[in-house]
Formats: sequence, C-alpha cells, structure tokens
Amino acid sequence: MTRMLLVLPALVTVAALSGVVGPPDFAGAETAAPDTVVVTGTGSVKTAPDQAELSFGVDSRGETARAALAANADVMRKVLAALREAGARDLETQYVSVWPVSGDNDAITGYSASNSVSASIAVEHAGDLIDAGTAAGANDVSGPGLTESDSDRLYRQALAAAVSDARARAESLARAAGRSLGSIESISETGAEPVPYARGVALAADAATPIVPGKQETSATISVTFELR
Repeated sequence: MTRMLLVLPALVTVAALSGVVGPPDFAGAETAAPDTVVVTGTGSVKTAPDQAELSFGVDSRGETARAALAANADVMRKVLAALREAGARDLETQYVSVWPVSGDNDAITGYSASNSVSASIAVEHAGDLIDAGTAAGANDVSGPGLTESDSDRLYRQALAAAVSDARARAESLARAAGRSLGSIESISETGAEPVPYARGVALAADAATPIVPGKQETSATISVTFELR
C-alpha cells in the first residue's frame, strides 16, 4: 500500500509536464511575400540601313521549251557576270521556269522561260547594281529590300532601352503609392518588332539609279517585376 502512494505522485508530475511542453504552434509564423509591381518596358533604335537586297530576272521567248531556256540561259550568264563585276554578294538563284504560250483557240504559239537571281550589296552601290543588271539584259528587277547588317547589336540596344523604360515606369508608380523601388524580381522578353524592309525610291536618272534608304526602327518589349519597399 505504501509503495503505490509513492509511485502515483510521480505519474501525475509527468502527465502535467507533458501537457506544458507540447509541440510549438507555427500557425501564425508565415512570412508575407514582399509587395511587387509589374511593368512593361519598350525600347527602340532608329538607324539607316546599310544593305540592299535585289532580285534580277530574265524572261525569254522561243518556239520550243528548249529554245526558250537556251535563250534565257545565254542572257542570264551575262547578267550574272555583270552583277559580280559590279560588286554583288550572296548571288543565289530564286527560280527557273518554262511554260507554253497560247494564242487564239488555245493553240500553243511558243514557250516562255524565266530565271531569277537574288543579290545583295552595300546600299550606296544599289543603284549601280540595278543599272549593271539591266544593261546586261535583266528585264525584271524588284527591290530593293533594305536591311541593317548588324541587326543583333541593334536589338540588344533596344533591349537595354526597354529596361531603362521599365525602371522609369516602375519608379513613377512606386512614388505615387508612397513607396520606393527595390530590386528586380524577374525580367522577361514579351515581344519584339521585326525590323521592317524599308523600300528605297528608284527614279530614272542619267547616272546610277538613285536609292533613298530612309530610317528603320528596331524595337523590343520586356516585362519586369520590381520589389516595392
């Protein structure tokens, strides 16, 4: 009987302590996410294109398909030689075709053959290239498509301008809300405007055909998330 009285108080003490030292409660310990602001920034760079791309075609006629192609090939060889001599680069055949020509009652009266080649050159020499090609026999000329040779560098400049634009917008929003701007949480490209092909103006002239390159715009758009303090 005496031994039971001695053990019972010890058991009561352990039970009391176990109720006091329970696992900690973390329900109210969540860390709130910092406030952020998301803005869109745009940037652009304008420059005069320095490259011209042109297409030179030769259309020929003959009584047979073979005769039309032979006549066409003879002229095209002269055109290619003239283009190379004028400084053309990246010469590449675009297409070769031959088809029957019909007259009255759909009767075949002959054949027509076409051959077209593309070429590129510095924009300041585009007029000379047009003149050289037509003098050699090209009777179907199109272009020029005007481009910038270092388009990647221009796009990177546009991206940098877009980041500056995004920061300026975010700072204005932060000030209006009575806050200050923190670090960048995330940044991503949301779109880019491709460099357009500007068309030059070709006019008849005693000297080289004049080409006016004008200006082209390379632009970029980004989305940036800033922390607000």
